Amino acid sequence: MISKNVSHYPLRKTYFIAVVITILLGLASRKFSQLLFSFIAENAGDALWAMMVYFGLRFLFLKKNMLTAIILSFLFSYGIEFSQLYQEEWMNQIRGTQLGALVLGKGFLIVDLIRYTTGIVIASSLDKIAIIKKQKNK
Repeated sequence: MISKNVSHYPLRKTYFIAVVITILLGLASRKFSQLLFSFIAENAGDALWAMMVYFGLRFLFLKKNMLTAIILSFLFSYGIEFSQLYQEEWMNQIRGTQLGALVLGKGFLIVDLIRYTTGIVIASSLDKIAIIKKQKNK
């Protein structure tokens, strides 16, 4: 008998690949920012970060619906952004590391909320398109 988890393997693999690609694109958008249009260079990293959060949540909670992933993505992304209002020394030391800055950010910006929203909308739209295509191919 095949377990239920095995039947979800291809989908889980797809979300994992989406996470990895999104991380690579996000890191590239920072490293090669001078080669990009300034609008893309300034905004892509945060939008891609939120996309990675969405794909990561879809990977972790495969059996939950898209709306759950969207809501959790907003809660997580906005929560991280609002946590930047907390400026204790120990937290700022973590933010001072490269990994800490990538995960927690450095300072609260309203525009980051717009970037996160854009990323989540793009990721969930790509997800929906892929689901519709898969259903048509059945």
